[in-house]
Amino acid sequence: MKQEKLRLLIVDDEEASRYGIRGGLTTLGYNVSEADSAEAARALLRQQPADLMLLDVNLPGMSGLDFLRELQTPAIANGNPPLVIIITAHGSERMAVEAVKAGAYDYLSKPFELEDLRLVVKNAAETIQLRRENVSLRRRIEVERSQRGALIGNSEGMQRVRSMIEKVAETDATVLVRGESGTGKELVARELHERNSARSSGAFVAVNCAALPSELIESELFGHEKGAFTGAAARRQGKFEQADGGTLFLDEIGDMSSNVQAKLLRALEERRIERLGSNESIPVDVRIVSATHRPLEQEIEKGNFRADLFYRLRVVTIDIPPLRDRSEDIPLLAEQFTRSAAERYTLPLRQIAQSALRRLIDYDWPGNVRELKNTIDRAVIMAEGEELRSQDLPDDITPGGHKPMGVEQASGDGLSVPFTADFREDRREFERRYISRCLEHTQGNVTRAAEILGMHRQSLQHKLRQLGLGRRYVSVGSEAQENADE
Repeated sequence: MKQEKLRLLIVDDEEASRYGIRGGLTTLGYNVSEADSAEAARALLRQQPADLMLLDVNLPGMSGLDFLRELQTPAIANGNPPLVIIITAHGSERMAVEAVKAGAYDYLSKPFELEDLRLVVKNAAETIQLRRENVSLRRRIEVERSQRGALIGNSEGMQRVRSMIEKVAETDATVLVRGESGTGKELVARELHERNSARSSGAFVAVNCAALPSELIESELFGHEKGAFTGAAARRQGKFEQADGGTLFLDEIGDMSSNVQAKLLRALEERRIERLGSNESIPVDVRIVSATHRPLEQEIEKGNFRADLFYRLRVVTIDIPPLRDRSEDIPLLAEQFTRSAAERYTLPLRQIAQSALRRLIDYDWPGNVRELKNTIDRAVIMAEGEELRSQDLPDDITPGGHKPMGVEQASGDGLSVPFTADFREDRREFERRYISRCLEHTQGNVTRAAEILGMHRQSLQHKLRQLGLGRRYVSVGSEAQENADE
């Protein structure tokens, strides 16, 4: 906060005293106003809040001390009371101490030197600045968290995710987070680290296993000694050591090479690591949260992932539903992303028109929450005025714009849907027939159908229940096969 923006209110019934204080402070750039009683000050505060108040104890009507106590109640200054410097008569130090106990920031005794006044006000201004910076920082943190937005929503699926986080966060259990790309797996991992966790004061270290070449990921995780390989000019700590006492998040764990999988399993079991080029065993205290969009059970069958590591990683499993399966959350997410984008780009706060909201709800969002956020960001930037309209959205945000891929046999006969005026019902009927044909193709095997459709099995089972097909396909004779697949 710049000093020239400090709003200062002088409350003193002596005009000469107010004149002297004003003269001593306006030269410093403060915005100074005056009141000759508590009642007048109260009226001014309701019109415009003050940052700092110089309050004389001896006032006509309500005393300054009583007004100070009143200022601590939410009814005054819209619950944002000013910092108060109390002004007392000479020899009234006991009253000054009482005022400080009642909430005053500091006090001055009449008569006081101009330099003493400026010093006390300067210190108060610095305190106000720190408070504003803290408020601003908290708001930025809230905005950053809300921008990711994956945990926003009241759908059954998100309530289940939040419930799992609440139960698991306080423990050190290893957690496997599963979900499609863009659903917010890293946000879930951060929530596990930050919420009621004994490790929240430690580091949260994230590693994207898919983004690192296989020859580098081992060094990235475990570190290396100087000269361990060409280019290793100095000793380097790995992510395990950096996360000691905290949480290590391994994103896209399904892309990890078999060699690194073996070393990771050993580190998890022994809670010790070795840097590349060293025989020294280093103890580490790390909680592992991993994530993947791949069905690891199928990767195990293909020989791409170790079964023993899988069981070690999935002590607790949290499945994040795709956005298309929780469309009731889209209005909340869109509103939050719109508000965040407007604040981030310093644009007028946008309201979402019903026509735009309908398009957002009816789209399938293959990129999930990440795609929704990017779409809203673009629309807020491009929109004119304070309303986000349907025409501000990209042309490809169309009803049913994304359709599942992978079942060519299901795209022919038997999928025609009679046209009605109710798009949502038409879409529901299409999905019912489309998925039914896929399940007929797999002879009722939900796991195989989910793989063909590019979905997690749990997501497909949820969709079956939504479409009224759950009783038919979840509890039929293929149940034994489903259990075997687990």
